[in-house]
Amino acid sequence: MTTVSSTPAPIPAPTAASPQPAMRLRELVFGAACAAAVRAAARLKVADALGDSPATAAELATAVDCEPQPMRRLLRALSCYGIFAETEDGTFVHTEMSRLLREDDPHSLRYIALWCTEPWTWEAWPRLDDAVRSGGNVFQELYGKGFFDYLHQDAHESAHVFNRAMTTSSTQSALDVAELLDLSGVAVVADIGGGQGHVLASLLERHPAVRGVLLDLPAVVAKADPRLREGGPLAARTGIVPGDCRESIPVEADMYIIKNILEWDDDSTRRTLRNVVAAARPGARVVIIENLVDDTPSMKFTTAMDLLLLLNVGGAKHTRESLCTRLEAAGLVIGEIRPVNAYLHAFECTVPG
Repeated sequence: MTTVSSTPAPIPAPTAASPQPAMRLRELVFGAACAAAVRAAARLKVADALGDSPATAAELATAVDCEPQPMRRLLRALSCYGIFAETEDGTFVHTEMSRLLREDDPHSLRYIALWCTEPWTWEAWPRLDDAVRSGGNVFQELYGKGFFDYLHQDAHESAHVFNRAMTTSSTQSALDVAELLDLSGVAVVADIGGGQGHVLASLLERHPAVRGVLLDLPAVVAKADPRLREGGPLAARTGIVPGDCRESIPVEADMYIIKNILEWDDDSTRRTLRNVVAAARPGARVVIIENLVDDTPSMKFTTAMDLLLLLNVGGAKHTRESLCTRLEAAGLVIGEIRPVNAYLHAFECTVPG
């Protein structure tokens, strides 16, 4: 790919007064165009093709095997949102957001962007009014089966994207969780419904005297983080337990971590919390980590996830009050509530004596 050697200044994003309500609403109802543009750029790997030097739309089109004029139109649209920037000489350069679409970026959101715009989402979103009327998911009616059954039986590529997106999200937030939590006095930490165990691995790396247990469904823990599995550097300090936390938690630990699994439905939440309290000894710590829909800095993000949960599984994200109500109903004593990062909060609880 041919690029020019110097970096012209990008054209500043519009900074005029906020658009009038009618124009803002027009922009919002065309929101699908923005999401589709991000998806197209992610699928075409435009961000990967653009290096540190500016490039023309034609150069980028050649690099990703596309037509130059449609590529320019795509980049122009994305630049309106700060995803790429067009310079005064008509070339394009990276922005902080466009770099997040690169697969090699340490904070890459490429698979998150693909997951949130998978083909099934375009079928489900127009049925949001039905979900609001009924209070339940519309997925069964659309596809004749539950969400996860559909993914793994009928949409293998989407299932792969989902797994990569969840791995990306978990890996990135695991370091934040490990930095936040104080494991003083903890000999055994258990990651309940912990997926592939990225949080657990990060904690064990940070605390070499602590042992860990990972519990999740058999098919999930079979693909646990290689650091935790046999032959991995943390395997000698790790127990991997296949199981369903909604049915039982056969694990005794000093600290239990439950991250982003109390959002499917109230029955699952009640059963999971009841099983933790039943398994834990008095005084054990239980750390609940969740997104909150009443967290002002991230509300546009979390309320969107909340509506998607309504559509696909009939679940819901919590407010601070709703989560506290459920934790107290399970018999947990709530202590400090702290932010983990820009979009997660940790609820520090203990099991009473």
